[in-house]
Amino acid sequence: MKDWSQTLTPPEGQDFWVFGYGSLIWNPGFPHVEVRSGFLEGYHRHFCVYSHRYRGTPDCPGLVLGLDQGGSCEGLVFRVPAAEGVEVMQYLDEREMVTGVYLPGWHDVTTENGVVTAITFVADPEHEQYSGRLPREELIQLVVQGRGQRGTCRDYLQNTVHHLEALGLHDPYLAELLREVDARQVSDQ
Repeated sequence: MKDWSQTLTPPEGQDFWVFGYGSLIWNPGFPHVEVRSGFLEGYHRHFCVYSHRYRGTPDCPGLVLGLDQGGSCEGLVFRVPAAEGVEVMQYLDEREMVTGVYLPGWHDVTTENGVVTAITFVADPEHEQYSGRLPREELIQLVVQGRGQRGTCRDYLQNTVHHLEALGLHDPYLAELLREVDARQVSDQ
């Protein structure tokens, strides 16, 4: 496992930002003093990470979102107060870096009030849990079957779609995937 201690070190004595594109949007789990919509260039939100714990098991994996190379992504940035920095970075390390499937890094995110630099978790294409671009039917099946410690992949997908739409951030890829997953679950019954 790689040592992320330098990457996950908050700037000393300064507030900092965290970019959320999936479950961090609707369940950040850490203290913050400001939230803004943010636009990240160079990466897009994609179901590209096999989940063996939170939304699946090793025997019956699910899928979760990752930031994948190319395109862009709308999400939220959360400003973390300096006084909470070390604890928040420890929390993010425990939550996001359990298996090392993400590459944490500092990326510029455009907000309505200018550009901020935020800690961002990008899917590592070299990691064994990286699924890449799966055939649509396989992707749907993994989302339908995925169930882990934090619930089902379908609920994870639905929560993300609903919270994005509530924020006015429509993601056609996720909305269509939710329709297809729901249709598959109905036809399987």
